[in-house]
Amino acid sequence: MDASVSGAAAPLDTHRVGARWTAMRVMAGYGAASSLSLYLLVKVVWVAASLLGRTPSTFTDGDWIVLNTVTVGMSVVGVVLGLALAQPWGRRVPAPPLVFFAWVGAGFLVPMIPYMLVSAVLGADAGGGGSGGSSGGDTVPAWEMVFISIGFAGMALGLAVALPIYLRERWPIAFLGRVGDRLPARIGRSHIRALYILIAALVLLWTYWVVGGKLGLQPAHRHMMDANGRLLVGNSALWAVIGAAAIRTIATGRPRTPLWIPMALAFISSGSLFAWAAWRLPWALIRPGGYTAPEYPAVSVLQYGLSIAAGIVMLAALLKVVRSGDRESGTSLQQSTVAQR
Repeated sequence: MDASVSGAAAPLDTHRVGARWTAMRVMAGYGAASSLSLYLLVKVVWVAASLLGRTPSTFTDGDWIVLNTVTVGMSVVGVVLGLALAQPWGRRVPAPPLVFFAWVGAGFLVPMIPYMLVSAVLGADAGGGGSGGSSGGDTVPAWEMVFISIGFAGMALGLAVALPIYLRERWPIAFLGRVGDRLPARIGRSHIRALYILIAALVLLWTYWVVGGKLGLQPAHRHMMDANGRLLVGNSALWAVIGAAAIRTIATGRPRTPLWIPMALAFISSGSLFAWAAWRLPWALIRPGGYTAPEYPAVSVLQYGLSIAAGIVMLAALLKVVRSGDRESGTSLQQSTVAQR
């Protein structure tokens, strides 16, 4: 009996995606690595300049060197990730570290694409809000800002193209077919409920600030929630809603969109919730270089803690989907083998 009629999962064809898609992955991976190399160059220059005594006035030498050394390490990981997505040896990288760094890297950068586009149209300041850039009135050479912008934008676009193709090639069970073709993943009602509560709390708070709410913001720093600040917060809220909607689609089997769409969106959303909160939380706690945030410290810690938890819970739901798909595919393959005998 035909598998599509009986409801059983058909054996999935392999990792092949076609030469054109493979070429796109390779070009996008190399593009991501080369773009981020420009950002890496700027950070290395900043560290070297600090060692020679040239440090922004708002930072101590130690804080500035530590901060930029951390971002140098992050950039090196990003360059290696781009190369892994492009080159054949990337298929042999163990899954846990590759998925983790891809999850964090995509979470940092891919959701910023709509923000960068809207920010450019509105003319809002594209500062990242505690990203470790040279600020506080110190003049930054134009070439440095150009390299930083190209580094972020190029890496974001490269990951947006190369990563889904790579994941589709390596783990086809998680991306092939349409939502509802297979049995709904057993994510669990309590798991879904916990995710919805976390996302709802964050989205309500962020939306409240976007529309001009002041509760939770320090009176002396409320001016920091300007057009750019509200745009960043609104972008975070948008991606949180997208991720929750994607998980709901996967869990309920409706609507019957191609499976790769909600899988990719939830992967990016969960990474964004985790990565940005994990990056900003130490800033809120340590406050290097006189760092200030519009929120009260306790509010910062609360929202970042909730965001980290939401990202982890959403990723755990995705992993359940992949594992359930693997089990179903294995069962289908065994049934097909028995039928052929």
